[in-house]
Amino acid sequence: MIDHLDNLLRHLFVSRIAEITADDQVGFQPPDQDWRNHVGSLSGIALNIYLVGLAENRKLRSNERVREYGNGTVHEVPAPRRLDCHYLITAWSPIAPSPLVEPALDEHALLYQAAAVLTNAEPLVPRRVYAPDPLPGTFPDAIADAELPTVVLASEGLPPMSDFWSTVDWRWKPAVNLTVTLPILYERKVAGPMVTTRITEYRQQGGTGTPEVWIQIGGHVRTGTPPEPVAGAWVRLETSPGGLPLQTTETDADGRFTFTQLAAGPYALRIRAQGFAEATRNIQVPSAAGGYDVEI
Repeated sequence: MIDHLDNLLRHLFVSRIAEITADDQVGFQPPDQDWRNHVGSLSGIALNIYLVGLAENRKLRSNERVREYGNGTVHEVPAPRRLDCHYLITAWSPIAPSPLVEPALDEHALLYQAAAVLTNAEPLVPRRVYAPDPLPGTFPDAIADAELPTVVLASEGLPPMSDFWSTVDWRWKPAVNLTVTLPILYERKVAGPMVTTRITEYRQQGGTGTPEVWIQIGGHVRTGTPPEPVAGAWVRLETSPGGLPLQTTETDADGRFTFTQLAAGPYALRIRAQGFAEATRNIQVPSAAGGYDVEI
């Protein structure tokens, strides 16, 4: 996931800063002597985007869980943890200083442009950054349209600059501090089979008479191979035989419908959806097979 963020930042700067015209003008290696040698081989100014630290963003931690339904199974996914990626962005000129040339001025101008580009792009939305070009084919769907929290010129969570520069290089350089937060995704886990029938019995406390039984059922309207949900479909529950209407509803975004307060017995489902022929299905409540789905 971090490598996709790196490429996203590179594309952002190459596409929006006039002086940055090639991918090799944006690097992610340590800003040490090897990097200086690389800059010396370039024909233009460069940006170094160095990942100096990773930390969990505990303020965004959540105990919420998302449930997904498919093929008769319920999958449960915990809310993702959040990973703060701390970058130091520095500007590098290939021109050697002289009494007539101050490359530091060009570097300072580039730092300002980098900060301005990041500020105008926050929060980072990958599809928006790459537009009008499409996202790279391997880009994760989970963050393609996500608003990635971004802090430009962060003042906390970074190593002491004196320690950093004494480790990688003896020459201190000004830097734009950037923090971008990525989700750490959990694997989907099976929570159990989907509940399609709920049976409720009512009787007086201490009574010995026959209880009153009500049944709630739920199913899906789907189409195609593999099956895709049909949202907004009109679904009517009818008597069978006879075809007398009893209850009417519409499917939700997942193609799911429910009917409540039913007695045991035979029924029919009638389904209408725009662009599809009308469909019917005879059902038995409660269903021995446990399903009331309809394919149209």
